[in-house]
Amino acid sequence: MSVATLLLIALLLLVIGTLPNWPYSHGWGYAPSGILSVALLIVLVLFLMGRI
Repeated sequence: MSVATLLLIALLLLVIGTLPNWPYSHGWGYAPSGILSVALLIVLVLFLMGRI
């Protein structure tokens, strides 16, 4: 598996993790979407630098 494939799988899991709105996830706040934003920013920087 390449690094790009692993990053894509990780980002897809993060996107799926930010979607549910069940009662127990009410107290999470902005943490899941914040983590997703940071991960997307890192992938974008790596892509622009030519590392991916």
